[in-house]
Amino acid sequence: MPRRIRIIGGAFRRSVIPVADAPGLRPSPDRVRVTVFDWLSHLRPDMARLRGLDLFAGTGALGFELASRGAHSVLLVEKDAVLHRALVDVKQRLGATQVHALRGDAFEIGAGLAPHAFDLIFLDPPFDSALMRPALALARRLLAPEGLVYAEAPDALADPDLQNSQLVQIRHGKAGRVHFHLLGLQPC
Repeated sequence: MPRRIRIIGGAFRRSVIPVADAPGLRPSPDRVRVTVFDWLSHLRPDMARLRGLDLFAGTGALGFELASRGAHSVLLVEKDAVLHRALVDVKQRLGATQVHALRGDAFEIGAGLAPHAFDLIFLDPPFDSALMRPALALARRLLAPEGLVYAEAPDALADPDLQNSQLVQIRHGKAGRVHFHLLGLQPC
């Protein structure tokens, strides 16, 4: 039986998202998503105006959760063809018209997106890669002035990486082997 996760809140609450058997795919655990969306509901209570980007979408759990809670638009980017197809299938099944799924390299697609176009950016690159540092730099370029970046990593993000990207940590949590961070722009 294939693994699956459920959307936790909002219009699509309890909807199932299948988890493909793909190397390195590890959806954000339920308790992490609950915590992150609790943080977001306090910091950005009007989610209907948010424009979201899930740069390494995988299952799309974070992006679909944001859409379920009323985000204006959500862009999911996924390189793997099987995972991208699954994202499109979930979008269609849910009727999530505000969600768009693009297949391709996160950095190539990100380079073509307008600066400051997103209010919330999810970064969850493969843990066994060195993609977080360049992903933070890309997120900084794409982030709206009052925007937030959510980042998941196997270790706590280092201050030099955040400073180089002109981001500051707003919240940090740890669940098992996952460190999760909510980041914002450094004050001028």
